[in-house]
Amino acid sequence: MSIRMLPGMASAEAGPTYSRVKGEGVDTTHGAILYLEDISVSFDGFKAINKLSLDISVGELRCIIGPNGAGKTTMMDVITGKTRPTSGTAWFGQTMNLATMTEAQIAHAGIGRKFQRPTVFEQHTVFDNLELAMKMDKRVAPTLFARLTSEQAGKIEAILRLIRLNGHEARPAGLLSHGQKQWLEIGMLLMQEPQLILLDEPVAGMSDAETARTAELLNELRGKHSIMVVEHDMGFVTDIAQQGIVTVLHEGAVLAQGRMDEVQADERVIEVYLGR
Repeated sequence: MSIRMLPGMASAEAGPTYSRVKGEGVDTTHGAILYLEDISVSFDGFKAINKLSLDISVGELRCIIGPNGAGKTTMMDVITGKTRPTSGTAWFGQTMNLATMTEAQIAHAGIGRKFQRPTVFEQHTVFDNLELAMKMDKRVAPTLFARLTSEQAGKIEAILRLIRLNGHEARPAGLLSHGQKQWLEIGMLLMQEPQLILLDEPVAGMSDAETARTAELLNELRGKHSIMVVEHDMGFVTDIAQQGIVTVLHEGAVLAQGRMDEVQADERVIEVYLGR
């Protein structure tokens, strides 16, 4: 495939700005988009998650930290349907019981996940990656081979600017730096307009400059999506957490929760994770 510039595709100076269109079907009338209550997951007698409870508000950016083996990845697996909880309940909004839904159903409902390693179509251009991501969304009526509308092309352009890849539209994704591939994959998620985005160690392996730009990107997304970020880079977490809630997991349960300065001063968190 090749890059297409359509009539009506705006210039970088005057193009459309990115704003998420509210998805349908998720009842968030009580203000929370995700509820986990007393979730436990056991593997051959080992409790990867042990009565974990938390909730995330609409538009919140929630950071999840904790030592390796704390249950962070397993928690994301439960939310996305990859792993069924042994006990407990997981709700997306007020009415969607995640424990009864398949991975595909959960993704279609509006939960998007990015794993630590970027998975982009390396032989295709940056533009084509975003186009493919949009057309893999079953909510989009046109088929994979349909010509882009000016509205769709404008949406791609807005995402390109947001993820700092405008000017790289025609570049094969395989030639991007590690950080740029991470941004592209975040952009591919955004093309499907998820209401809840799960990011697993998004700045692992990035340079300092790329990490700083990723923090800027996530801060721009704050309020437009509900976002859960699992990360070990405490400087990055501080930059994106701001005055929001940081949750610390340990041995499959919530150890502490509060603003970043509060959890950093918590003796239990210092003991099991941060160190002195």
